[in-house]
Amino acid sequence: MRRNNTEPLKHVLKRFVQAIGGEHKIKEIQLKRNWEELMGKNIAEQTEYMYIKRGVFYIKLRSSVVKHELLMMKTEIIERINSDAGETLINDLVFL
Repeated sequence: MRRNNTEPLKHVLKRFVQAIGGEHKIKEIQLKRNWEELMGKNIAEQTEYMYIKRGVFYIKLRSSVVKHELLMMKTEIIERINSDAGETLINDLVFL
């Protein structure tokens, strides 16, 4: 027998994630997964690791040449990331 007050698990989980403030963390994870798509294979291969802390996106790169190129494109990269996320996910970039 089916109850009248049932709803899909998808909706329940979405409300739960919103209630605990996890949407922002999910978008951070999506950014890391989409890094190659956003920046291209060559840059993704030169990226050692990345993390976000207090709205600042820290990116460790293997190549100083790539680091310099990305530094010149900093504003464009921030806009591209935030556009992909659909919100202001990051405010600044720091290349390590």
